[in-house]
Amino acid sequence: MDFSKALGPITQQLVKFESEYRQVLESDSVIIRQITEHLHAASGKRLRPALVFLAAGAADDKALYPALAIELIHTATLLHDDVIDQSPIRRGIDTVNYKWNNLISVLMGDYLFAKAFGLLVKADLPGLMGAFSIATERVSVGELNQAYYTGNFEINEETYIDIIADKTASLFACSAEAGAICSGHDPHTCRMLRDYGENLGLAFQITDDLLDLVGETTKTGKSLGSDIREGWVTLPLIHALSNENGNSKEKFKRILGGDVAASNLDKVVNFVRRNGGLDYAEQKARGYVQKAIAVLRGLDGFPGRMALEGLAEMAAARDK
Repeated sequence: MDFSKALGPITQQLVKFESEYRQVLESDSVIIRQITEHLHAASGKRLRPALVFLAAGAADDKALYPALAIELIHTATLLHDDVIDQSPIRRGIDTVNYKWNNLISVLMGDYLFAKAFGLLVKADLPGLMGAFSIATERVSVGELNQAYYTGNFEINEETYIDIIADKTASLFACSAEAGAICSGHDPHTCRMLRDYGENLGLAFQITDDLLDLVGETTKTGKSLGSDIREGWVTLPLIHALSNENGNSKEKFKRILGGDVAASNLDKVVNFVRRNGGLDYAEQKARGYVQKAIAVLRGLDGFPGRMALEGLAEMAAARDK
């Protein structure tokens, strides 16, 4: 399932976004040009800029700068993420750290952060800088906490949710809030849309973690089981481990704590499925979708409400 139906109302805005995004990344630097062309070869879903446009409604002219900024920040976090995880593939192509090196990837991420905040200065809208600074701080906290808990098979669900809220949901929340700010909505509406984005982001990340176990590599663009190999314990596994008895649990932790071979990945998935991890995570993702939709239904007359509801429904039903 893709997001094209939900994004139909903002097709023109997204076309303009792509053109502007390329222009923003134009540079006299040879290495920056090479990296940006490489990244353009496999662009993402553009969900965060789409959220900005949908929440902004008719104020899409004001929304362009924050839409560009949120995508630059998201891409920067991915470049840093790939260095931390030593990931060789992202969106079906070589990661920047794999194609060049870790130093290049980190510095390019820093460059994208700088470009993003330059665009926010140009936007000159009260409230935007505050929303973005809070979100980027949360992303940093989430990344640090994920690094701290990687390899810890005692992590509980509450800690996991806190981490993905900071690491992923923060940018979704910022996107929706930024769109509302562009439209000049009152603080209550801005907070409501931020809450919608937060719940959408949680649903999205939990689904992402599910797809890491049971998705199709050709659709997800990355190797299955990458979280397990990196030692990051996600919700399906947290739930499965909590339902397993002591002896089997300790034995399985030793397998998971090592370098999981491709031949053992099926054993991991079967363990998670047998102990209800897949079903539980899917239910949690759908629960956050329903929370997101409930927030929207408290915004009577909001023009982009139906499209935002559709986007939420697809967050937990996607296959990539």
